[in-house]
Amino acid sequence: MTLKIAIVGCGKIADGHIEEIQKMPAAATVVAVADLELLMAEQIAVRYGVARPYDDLDALLRAEKPDVVHITTPPGSHLPLAMKAMDAGAHVYVEKPLTLRYADAKTLIDHALRAKKKLTIGYSYLFDPPALAMRDLIARGVLGAPVHVESFYGYNLAGPFGSAILGDGAHWVHRLPGKLFHNNIDHILYKLPEFLPDDRPDDAFDADPLGGLSVTAKAYLRRARRFGDARDEMLDELRFTITGGPASVYGTFSSHIKPTGHFARVYGTKNTLHVDYANRCVTLDAQTTLPSAIGRLVPAFDQGLQYLREGGKNLLRFAQSDFHYFSGLHRLIGMFYESIVNDGPPPIPYRDILRISALIDEIFRRAPQGRSPA
Repeated sequence: MTLKIAIVGCGKIADGHIEEIQKMPAAATVVAVADLELLMAEQIAVRYGVARPYDDLDALLRAEKPDVVHITTPPGSHLPLAMKAMDAGAHVYVEKPLTLRYADAKTLIDHALRAKKKLTIGYSYLFDPPALAMRDLIARGVLGAPVHVESFYGYNLAGPFGSAILGDGAHWVHRLPGKLFHNNIDHILYKLPEFLPDDRPDDAFDADPLGGLSVTAKAYLRRARRFGDARDEMLDELRFTITGGPASVYGTFSSHIKPTGHFARVYGTKNTLHVDYANRCVTLDAQTTLPSAIGRLVPAFDQGLQYLREGGKNLLRFAQSDFHYFSGLHRLIGMFYESIVNDGPPPIPYRDILRISALIDEIFRRAPQGRSPA
């Protein structure tokens, strides 16, 4: 079975979706693309050899009858577009964040269940090689029991995405409830549910999706105000803590720390893991039982050997064409399509998606947006 795929929203991320889908021709083919600006749809259709561009989703759904719709539009449109696609008979992949608020995420997931359609979200780093290696180490008992997790996500305001946001006071990011954080905080949070398990009955979960977790948060503006419009109200630094589960959590979003990193540290009762998503490395903090000065000499060499081994693994992945930016996205899309064809569970549990959405709401409630705290 070859699934018919439609892409809705033809911005930068849509390129990655189409490229990864076209690497799995036996599983799926992109039959159409759509964007409110027809020129955007036409240019991506030409570049990737997609037959039919549209500027109207209703027309696309009627004419093409896609099996799957990928929604890669700004987040404010995710809910109505996803529901419309499901009502037309399509399964739906939605870029993060799923919706703007927990209540809307619950509405969308409930709609998917009623329509008997699969739904997933673009938590692609969950399926990158470092995340897979981390889970393997944890499954083998190397970490022990998780005690604390630090999740860090750096953002470059001088990069292509950041420059676009700062270059336009009317950019859609400035209209999000959480502004810059809202479009990126998923990358910090979606690594956490596996360390904060929740096996309560459905009615208890629905009554309290946070499951007793306690959140503290602080958001602030570090750069100078210089625009005199919405851009000056966009905070650029966020810190939060989550307690009350089996492991505590500290999360950091920073637009100023250099180099711009993306990593997690997982502290366990046996070992501490460092998972570097940007450089594709997973290492353990060095431990030694040797005495005194000799014991202090060994860890540096141990760390060096670990990075040498990680470099060798990455070289092998490069030779196998698996060392690329969208490696996790490729796996996620493939797993989602497999769940559709085999009528299995979607790759990301709906409970995890809902807990992340509830955490986002709570973080923004604790750290109000749109002003710099005193």
